[in-house]
Amino acid sequence: MAKNWAIETKTIQCGWEPKNGEPRVLPIYQSTTYKYDSAKEVAMLFDLEAAGHMYSRISNPTCEALETKIAALEGGVGALVTSSGQNASTIAIMNICSSGDHFIAVGALYGGTVSLFTNTLKKMGIDVTLVDANLSLEELKTTIKPNTKAIFGETIANPALEIFDFEKFSTLAKEAGLPLIIDNTFATPFLCRPLELGANIVVHSATKYLDGHAISIGGAIVDGGNFDWTNGKFPEFTTPDKSYHGIVYTEKFGSLAYIIKARVQWIRDIGSYLSPMNAFLINVGMETLHVRMERHCENALKLATFLETHPNVSWVNYPGLQSHKHFNRAKEYLKGASGVLTFGVKGGMAEGEKVMNALKLAAIVVHVADVRTGVLHPASMTHRQLSSEEQILAGVTPDLIRVTVGIENSDDIIADFNQALNTL
Repeated sequence: MAKNWAIETKTIQCGWEPKNGEPRVLPIYQSTTYKYDSAKEVAMLFDLEAAGHMYSRISNPTCEALETKIAALEGGVGALVTSSGQNASTIAIMNICSSGDHFIAVGALYGGTVSLFTNTLKKMGIDVTLVDANLSLEELKTTIKPNTKAIFGETIANPALEIFDFEKFSTLAKEAGLPLIIDNTFATPFLCRPLELGANIVVHSATKYLDGHAISIGGAIVDGGNFDWTNGKFPEFTTPDKSYHGIVYTEKFGSLAYIIKARVQWIRDIGSYLSPMNAFLINVGMETLHVRMERHCENALKLATFLETHPNVSWVNYPGLQSHKHFNRAKEYLKGASGVLTFGVKGGMAEGEKVMNALKLAAIVVHVADVRTGVLHPASMTHRQLSSEEQILAGVTPDLIRVTVGIENSDDIIADFNQALNTL
């Protein structure tokens, strides 16, 4: 597959390479099972001595094509698709951390991720420190412990919409000898490629912009192949794995050690692989990723600009606006500011609820990042399990309304918000 193609071409052409007479479009391999010519072939698969599919709980041809496409778009050496974005974040951490280990994460994160990190992983003996991204490099260094194994952040925080400081955190990660894991869901590889900015691992909720149509749940992990797992901090990569007759991942698989270990250990045992049907649907969605993201960015900027001038709006938060605190950082790291914005209505949440209820084109939905415009109140919905302190750290205020701006006609979107705001 041509590696010098532009990303717009890769979204369409990468992943599935039909041979003579085969389907032009990626097929759905709806099979749990694969046939072999000899018992030895199966044994080699189970010993990781040969490439191929042994069971669809671990790999599948439709899913493999999607993995190849996502890895190509992010510039990674390999990818793994999972049953959800939450599962991608879970495996990304657990592939590195064991009970007794620690990692740090920027506090401005999706509420589900915060809950995962502070509650569920804690039950498994993995500790996290949520840090203020505004801390200086020297202050951040003090949060790293002898058992710290990773650093986690989001390119565009959900819903705080803060832009990740790649320069500061990649410096921190490199000096500490730790992998930098980035959730690139809101930016997508079309707007930002974290592996080129110092990240080592990228995760996605493919449910969002990659699918783009609110029809498939899925996640993805991309391995940059650019981290040294032999630096003495990660024995699970450099010591024999008894479940595979003593394989040492760094010796056997080199730059692919991380992503192969994630598949053959965690996906094998947890069984949270993506279904072929959802992989097919996400792949179809990704074929228009570049076209959709351009329109999402364009529409979001138009709506944000309108909201800034409306007399019933108290504030607007969108990285594409010059008033945004990270406007210059967004220009440096992103090709566009994506399609999500937040704003507050004068009068607080009570008035904001009236606006949400008065919208006609935009729907109240517990979702984000698809072709349809929608709104949500994070404090009472996606982030309601967090404490008030955790909500503030995540950038969630009581009056915050999150808008996922779709790709409808921008005039229609603006008119809908205008009529709703004018009901106050």
